[in-house]
Amino acid sequence: MTTVQYLDIQKLTCIRGQRVLFRDLSFRVDGGQVLSLEGPNGAGKTSLLRVLAGLLPAAGGTVALVSGRGAETDADERGRRVAWLGHNDAAKPQLTPREVLMFFARLYGTRADIDAVLASVGLAKIANLACGYLSAGQKKRLALARLKVAERPVWLLDEPLSSLDADGRKRALDLVNGHVMFGGIVIAATHEPLGVASERLTLGAAA
Repeated sequence: MTTVQYLDIQKLTCIRGQRVLFRDLSFRVDGGQVLSLEGPNGAGKTSLLRVLAGLLPAAGGTVALVSGRGAETDADERGRRVAWLGHNDAAKPQLTPREVLMFFARLYGTRADIDAVLASVGLAKIANLACGYLSAGQKKRLALARLKVAERPVWLLDEPLSSLDADGRKRALDLVNGHVMFGGIVIAATHEPLGVASERLTLGAAA
């Protein structure tokens, strides 16, 4: 995994449907750090993650991913360093968890140990079961497994603990702790405590 020094956000503004979600937002997340995004529904947590991922243009401000190669401000270039976990599981029902991860390993150009990744999220026993038979919690585990397969330094997570049982939450937090231990960055939008050491950024609902 390529390491990064920090993610620097300066005076970021996001407008959706003529509504200002946040304006002049500035913060920094260092490598090896977890940032918890908090706030009520509609405060802009998911939109902020999408801007950081390069999936949504900002109305103003800059996002810079800083590494030994300098500062990357281009959204497409930054996107190549980001692993995204949203609400869609991206698991085709006719494919098995192993096949899904093999597809993403090829897509990302990584050499991840698929069996080890499946075991780390508790899916080893159903690795060859079609995803159409998986529960919501099992699909979330598979989505978490994609983060490991991606081998990208920045993880952007939207409600990473939803649909998970106690064992699934523990495994998710183990993945997060392991990622930041090796210098990765995790930014997670959540309505509940993550259960890991983290900085907090609270977004307020726009008027």
